[in-house]
Amino acid sequence: MTVKSVHAREVLDSRGYPTVEAEVVLSNGTVGWALVPSGASIGTHEALELRDGDAERWEGKGVLEAVHNINDHIASALRGMDADVRKVDERLRELDGTTNKSRLGANALLAVSLATARAVAYAKGIPLYRFLAEVGSVHTSPLLPTPMVNIISGGLHAGGNLDMQDFLVIPFGASSFRQALEWVGKVYHTVKRILQERGLTTLLADEGGFSPPLTGHEEALRLLCEAMERAKLRPGDDMGIAVDVASTHFYRDGRYTLRTEGRIMDADEMVALIADWCNRYPVLSVEDGCAEDDWQGWQNLTQRLGGKVQLLGDDLFATNPQRIRQGVAMGVANAVLIKLNQIGTLTETLDGMALCRRWGYATVVSARSGDTEDPFIADLAVGMAAGQIKIGSVARSERTAKYNRLLRLEERLGNEAKYAGRTPFAR
Repeated sequence: MTVKSVHAREVLDSRGYPTVEAEVVLSNGTVGWALVPSGASIGTHEALELRDGDAERWEGKGVLEAVHNINDHIASALRGMDADVRKVDERLRELDGTTNKSRLGANALLAVSLATARAVAYAKGIPLYRFLAEVGSVHTSPLLPTPMVNIISGGLHAGGNLDMQDFLVIPFGASSFRQALEWVGKVYHTVKRILQERGLTTLLADEGGFSPPLTGHEEALRLLCEAMERAKLRPGDDMGIAVDVASTHFYRDGRYTLRTEGRIMDADEMVALIADWCNRYPVLSVEDGCAEDDWQGWQNLTQRLGGKVQLLGDDLFATNPQRIRQGVAMGVANAVLIKLNQIGTLTETLDGMALCRRWGYATVVSARSGDTEDPFIADLAVGMAAGQIKIGSVARSERTAKYNRLLRLEERLGNEAKYAGRTPFAR
């Protein structure tokens, strides 16, 4: 099979801004498609998402230039190539020629990369998750991931009601993915009732979590524990808590500023705060507890908590194999958040996940705050046996599209379906 044609268009994401959709047609007529997500909380080490910058269109966030790059440059370069995902991705990187995909745009490259993978899987007549396992050289059985689900939002996802970005639940004690999602639903709707009882808003943030004006970050932890207990779930036994600190976005000149609490801390004080929460609440996972380039802070955090809490690097690693190698060499974190659009091609993502497996780092496949109805990451998590997935909340259709795909995969796999369940640090 060869690539017959490639076409892209500008469509909309979940925040009402443009994004790129690509279609790849193979020589046998098979069509693959993909839409790319977009983040609000963007680290400086991510591949570049190309935006038009024309204030007259979509507040400068149009993607016509990225679409043009696909239709007028990438399409002709790929026409007639073998429909081999690794070869296509290599050619895409050659065409761009920059380390951060800034010439053609990571959004342009990723759309074509994912659409090609889907087309080849369709052409081979195998499910996408099995094809991804084949390309990623994963030889274990498919694994239904433990969901890490956003319940309370802050930071750039919710207009700054809290400085930290997300407070999530992890239903590690469930016996199946379906039961895990049911437990999350109980907590989600219980939190909504508690907020209503207290006269607080139940408006939703970018990822479907609630965005109430709480008195501080610890109130979010107390609220989640109360909701679990009301839902007849045992905090720390049935379900744990994850915190996406997203600390890069309130880190300046060696200090962490929690504006909503009137606190300014150095790295040691930041680590002490996180450690205190982990001791007093069932916090199993902390994401970006220190800033993306605060390597000393990360080393301190890892030395203090790395043996008992999942320390998840997002901005720290940016799904970049080079950053992952650096983190391993420096002994920081013990898990990597996997976001396709941070690196810009599928095979670079798979290679980053392979490095994590080799060095014993957990992987959490993640959506973005500006996402789409494309459920690609559900297949990525299952096929690559990632073990955990972070999609957002259980509201908003760009989120439920991925949860529903996982439910279908669980049903389709039948007795072969295994639920990851307990995270490495579930106590």
